[in-house]
Amino acid sequence: MSTREQKTDIITLGCRLNTLESEVMREEMDKAGITDTVIINTCAVTAEAERQARQTIRRLKRERPTARIIVTGCAAQLDPTKFAAMDEVERVVGNAEKLDGAKLFGAIAGHGQNEATSIIVSDINEVRETAGHLVSGLDGRTRAFVMVQQGCDNDCTFCIIPAARGPNRSVPLDQIVTQVKKLVAAGHLEVVLTGVDIAAYGSDIGLCGEHGTGLTAVIKGILDGVPDLARLRLSSLDPARLDDDFFALLGAQPRLMPHLHLSLQAAEDMVLKRMKRRHLVGDVKSLVKRARLARPGVVFGADLIAGFPTETDDMFETTLANIKAMGLQYLHVFPYSTRPGTAAERMPQVPGPIAKARAKRLRQLGDDNLSTHLQSLCATTQAVLVEKPDFGRTETFAPVRLDGTATPGAIERVHLDRHHDGELLTHHRSRAAE
Repeated sequence: MSTREQKTDIITLGCRLNTLESEVMREEMDKAGITDTVIINTCAVTAEAERQARQTIRRLKRERPTARIIVTGCAAQLDPTKFAAMDEVERVVGNAEKLDGAKLFGAIAGHGQNEATSIIVSDINEVRETAGHLVSGLDGRTRAFVMVQQGCDNDCTFCIIPAARGPNRSVPLDQIVTQVKKLVAAGHLEVVLTGVDIAAYGSDIGLCGEHGTGLTAVIKGILDGVPDLARLRLSSLDPARLDDDFFALLGAQPRLMPHLHLSLQAAEDMVLKRMKRRHLVGDVKSLVKRARLARPGVVFGADLIAGFPTETDDMFETTLANIKAMGLQYLHVFPYSTRPGTAAERMPQVPGPIAKARAKRLRQLGDDNLSTHLQSLCATTQAVLVEKPDFGRTETFAPVRLDGTATPGAIERVHLDRHHDGELLTHHRSRAAE
């Protein structure tokens, strides 16, 4: 059998949390001595994500006919029988089981006879604990991800993820700090805190009230406990939970990156109410203003859904105008996708072509806002985390095209000359950042 056919692999679809969990599975795979196996770590945020997962499974089996295929992740958790029915799939494993090597591989780990297609998926809503799995590093990545919580207690009308990830459950703070120390010791200078709803950290263990976040305790614990960590970045944040302590930290801690990604979804009040979001547009405008006062130069990303059921042309134009007024730079835009089992599925739907056209306009606005931010960085010197010899990112996550000789993993002071096609360009680098 060829080396290509013998090798193992993990295909990660979807979010940063999946990326981290794939690394845990990779280490479990190595410990168990698994060969000739491919794990597909699926996403279920949209119907398109599920379609891509099935397409990926079929393609991989054509390319590697002898490989065992294990399917896990959110799509597998939600509908395991659909994936088990595929001829290409040998094993379907749920989100609660996928980080346990014995459950993930079953008889494969024991090198016994192949099992028939099996489903190892439990009721995710019964899970109450989350282990802070320690990984030695992230394969091929300079930016490391650390899981601080799992699950979500919200019931947004468009979202199926709580059914795939279960309730909110927080990783103990000491385990988080230990993980960050381990990653920094392995050479990672930047860590990203990730989870399903990280601003809800601590609500299950009494660390925050209804309108606050225990995430500030995590940020303080990491920055105080790991002084050698150069950069701490946050993944998607619920705007309804960012409290006074959070803004004070943002202003006081230069190692906390000035880049906030908001789980916004829309910028029109009626749409937000029908989504059952916990914020209104005025709340977000106040948040943006407070963050900019606390940390001049802070930038914002936002998750946005275009064409949510009942969204009229006027409602969409209001969202567009509000995003433009707030100047949000990094827009992650989805056309609305019907998810079976959600309340939004039963609402009057916006035609698909209209939703796609609205998404295109939102993306163009995001490109324009990002271009304005990139222009503001021209003729300045910035600290850039080098991801590849010819590529890195600033503290505000702006992409920088380097000269091809930079050292991956290092933070260097870089003079930025101009920008083109969504990237900052430079021909000069100064001394390494201290």
